Amino acid sequence: MELNIDTELLVSIGAIILLLALSGFFSGSETALTGASRARLHQMEQAGDKKAKIVNRLRARHTELISAILLGNNLVNILASALATSLMISWFGEIGVAYATLAMTALVLIFAEVLPKTYALRRPIRVARFVAPIMRPVTFLLSPFVMGVNMIVNMTLRLFGVTISTVDPDALSDAAQDELRGAIDLHSEDAGIIMHERHMLGTILDMDEVDLSEIMIHRKNVETVDSSKPVAEILDQVLSSPYTRLPLWRDDPENIIGIIHAKDVLRSLLPLKGDYTGLSIEDVASEPYFVPETTTLRNQLNAFLERHAHFALVVDEYGALMGLVTLEDILEEIVGDISDEHDEEVSGVTIIDDETIVTEGTVTIRDLNRKCGWSLPDEEAATIAGLVINEAKVIPEIGQVFTFFGFRFEVTQKERNQITELKVTHLDS
Repeated sequence: MELNIDTELLVSIGAIILLLALSGFFSGSETALTGASRARLHQMEQAGDKKAKIVNRLRARHTELISAILLGNNLVNILASALATSLMISWFGEIGVAYATLAMTALVLIFAEVLPKTYALRRPIRVARFVAPIMRPVTFLLSPFVMGVNMIVNMTLRLFGVTISTVDPDALSDAAQDELRGAIDLHSEDAGIIMHERHMLGTILDMDEVDLSEIMIHRKNVETVDSSKPVAEILDQVLSSPYTRLPLWRDDPENIIGIIHAKDVLRSLLPLKGDYTGLSIEDVASEPYFVPETTTLRNQLNAFLERHAHFALVVDEYGALMGLVTLEDILEEIVGDISDEHDEEVSGVTIIDDETIVTEGTVTIRDLNRKCGWSLPDEEAATIAGLVINEAKVIPEIGQVFTFFGFRFEVTQKERNQITELKVTHLDS
């Protein structure tokens, strides 16, 4: 009889230990499968890791996976608690319920929750690859029960007026971008990412939010060619210009009739053997390519690639010329200034100290933020002068000082109604 009692006791204790181990397995699986890096697992799958592929397939069925884990975890926890309660009652009577509650709470908390989840958090990829082949058949076996549970949940939610709708793909895209931004900010220092690289990654994600009006070369800074000039003057201007492409206009500077490419001009001169009096510049010019100023950088970059073009004229909603944009301008927005032997080195920003700079009014807010590591808003204005005018609500005079966004702006130079130079100081918060 004693042998039977001892055997039953050992079986009960062994069953409780086994159930706690299963509970720990489910808890660790949940943490590892949901917390492991999706990017890393995707990379491992592409490299041929079969276990990583299983993990990704399980995560694709996220609701079923979590439901199966919770169902299995609760099942073994309840069963373990029931066995412990029965065992304690046989030993201590009714007070055994309290003893079983205290003992199982401690055991479940330590060995079935905190310990496995802590280990899974520290080694999520390793744990996920280990548990995935086991969780796949478990999820399949529990799928009928999971379907029943989800049906009850959905019906209950409908009773309270909560409808289960499909996920908005735009919301998923925004969430993915936010996750990438957060990962870049979080791991910048740990990964040794310098500020320039951080801005490059951020700009790539911002390409759908930045319009051409924010990076284009304004029309007042665009070098153009008057088609009514003598051919000799036009050739001299084209060959002496640092730019290979120049807009050609007739009658009015905004009436652009073509784009002159320096190579096309040289190519047309060769057959003439020095006699270029009969050369027609308009025949050499290519057809102009116009784009609206509201076009995003991503759309324009794709358009350049599709058209095999590098140059576009930017117009507003009324068709008026606003400026021009090149493929190089878009690339510079991502990687920073690209200079060659023909570029004029004009940055427009002079750093006085860590908190103070002197900048030309035409410098864009995005370039200033990138150069100084600031976070001035660029939603309402593209240039630093535009930001001051927008916030001040007046056209400032020389010497006027404004303070907003934690910065002090002093107007140091002005031409007519245009702010040409500012002194900007980052104030201590």
